[in-house]
Amino acid sequence: MPDLDAEDQKLVTLARSSRARVGAEEGAAVRDTDGRTYTAVTVDQPSFKLTAVQAAVAAALSSGAEGLEAAAVVTGDALVQEASVHAVRDVAKTAPIILADPKGDVVEVLR
Repeated sequence: MPDLDAEDQKLVTLARSSRARVGAEEGAAVRDTDGRTYTAVTVDQPSFKLTAVQAAVAAALSSGAEGLEAAAVVTGDALVQEASVHAVRDVAKTAPIILADPKGDVVEVLR
């Protein structure tokens, strides 16, 4: 299990809290290049679906974020969904994407 710095651990905590608060499949948090954080959960509507990471990236971008420093997703899945990876990579090619399990234990960091 990789060790995280305090700011990245905060993302995991925020993502985990968001997921738990609404009982969502996934929770996510992203940090922009100004240090602001944005959280979101999975959106599953008849007319559209978003991963939690896609929703968090959309929240950041719609708030004026110009880049991302890092992202975290908390899920019971063993892998980060491809759509989530693409959402982060569209904005920040090298930002780490932290995958954590529902207990908040880090499973993997994609770089």
